[in-house]
Amino acid sequence: MACCKAFSACDSGTARPRAGGREVSGAARPMAPRTSRLAGCAIALTLGLSLSLAHAQSDYPNKPVRLLIGFPAGSTADIIARNLVTALSGALGQPLVVDNRAGAGSSIAAEVVARAAPDGYTLLLSTIANTINPSLYHLSFDFTHDLAGVAMLAESNALLIASLDSPRSISDLLRQAKTRPNEFQFGSSGNGTFTHLYGELLNLSASISLGHVPYRGSTQVLTDIMAGRLALGFITAAPVLPSVKANRVRALATTGTQRSGALPDVPTFAESGINGFEAGLWFGLNTTAGTPRAVIDRLNRDVQKAMQSTEMREVLANQGIESKPTSAAAFDQFIAQDTAKWERVVKAAGVKVE
Repeated sequence: MACCKAFSACDSGTARPRAGGREVSGAARPMAPRTSRLAGCAIALTLGLSLSLAHAQSDYPNKPVRLLIGFPAGSTADIIARNLVTALSGALGQPLVVDNRAGAGSSIAAEVVARAAPDGYTLLLSTIANTINPSLYHLSFDFTHDLAGVAMLAESNALLIASLDSPRSISDLLRQAKTRPNEFQFGSSGNGTFTHLYGELLNLSASISLGHVPYRGSTQVLTDIMAGRLALGFITAAPVLPSVKANRVRALATTGTQRSGALPDVPTFAESGINGFEAGLWFGLNTTAGTPRAVIDRLNRDVQKAMQSTEMREVLANQGIESKPTSAAAFDQFIAQDTAKWERVVKAAGVKVE
């Protein structure tokens, strides 16, 4: 405020130097050029705003923080978010308010964050869907550029499962799929979903032609596979673990970069000889692009501590989820790479959504 008053005074031209207690008038008045006065006051104003911004960053957070989730309550993303909220709220000293905005594969929630003020008070629990959607939909925002990474949080696995009368291993599947093309079909939780694109990635990586059957959800996929009406399906690990352990379906491979701790005997696709198939079901934290680096760094430090705690690791492990926190820079780089990868898959497979 003092800076603004100084600017006003300088601009008005009313402050006049005096000589011997009398006002100097006319051409003899030693007044500085108006442009110089304005430049000096502009610098002072800029400095004042910079100091105010620095104070706001150092004071972060001083009000509740909103965390948007693009999926309904009970989803894997929601489970991770609500466990994170408990730990992160204590570290930040402010409540984290969970806001479930399900729909459009998490793009509704992501758009809210993209349009928010860049101050770190609006966060997104991001997932693999956010790097797939740009290749499938005409979005009103750019996920890579309009949002900033805070940290990778965790990774889960999806499984390629098979009915008990279908191929018993990946090598068996590849052999039969190549000799009898188009005979095998895989189910997914919907056209354009990550479980659909996992199947297309397998087709491209292994040079086979599995047919795609879209369902309205993974529960129906699992039901038909257990009944023998469908040969194969990609499903997230957590909900299918009981059926695998009860030997009602067979798990052929995991989509993650390493084996699942819950199913240590099930190989990854890479271990099964499928090169180029590295597609873990990841979860991360983002905020609005342009958020001050100091705020992002603060969030990252607290997230790292929360995700690396023994309690958090144990809670997530029971759900088949592995804690994998990263730096903000590493997460930004990952997002760019993952977006480019799914763009290649979508184009190569000719995937279209309505």
